[in-house]
Amino acid sequence: MADFQPSTASSQNVPTSAGGAVAPSAAGVPGAIRLSGLAMKRRGPVAVWLGLPLVTLGVYQLVWYFKIHKELQQFDRRQALNPAGSMLVLLFLGWTVVAALISFKNTGKAIADAQRAAGLPVTCSPATSMWLVLVFGLNIWYMQRQLNLVADAYPGVAPGTEVSLSA
Repeated sequence: MADFQPSTASSQNVPTSAGGAVAPSAAGVPGAIRLSGLAMKRRGPVAVWLGLPLVTLGVYQLVWYFKIHKELQQFDRRQALNPAGSMLVLLFLGWTVVAALISFKNTGKAIADAQRAAGLPVTCSPATSMWLVLVFGLNIWYMQRQLNLVADAYPGVAPGTEVSLSA
């Protein structure tokens, strides 16, 4: 399953498809890998929560939800996320309220995992991500603020640029 490429430092084979690339300093150490992902985009929490959904009559919230799941998946490939599925839950099952609450809770957990992968202290609460939807939809504002912490962990890095992750 894993692609094996010979190391230039030794005759050992090192797997390269475990979610990251071989670190230059660890090229001679068998099995030593560096986890990497793509940097996330920083967005304005108020614009995401109130401004753009008002201008687009609510469509932007679905677009934002899809985009953050895609970025979370690309940031930490160990997370098994389905961006389209998450967005479709809100679109088609949002009226049930329970499905939307569960989706927001799972998104909060994914954000907390991303904070952990960035080497940050975990400040995102899945329960808060879920229950703030009942307070003027403030969960969107809250989740974007928590995502911005992950983006700010890599200062000066453009979105989509490869960054290293903590274990």
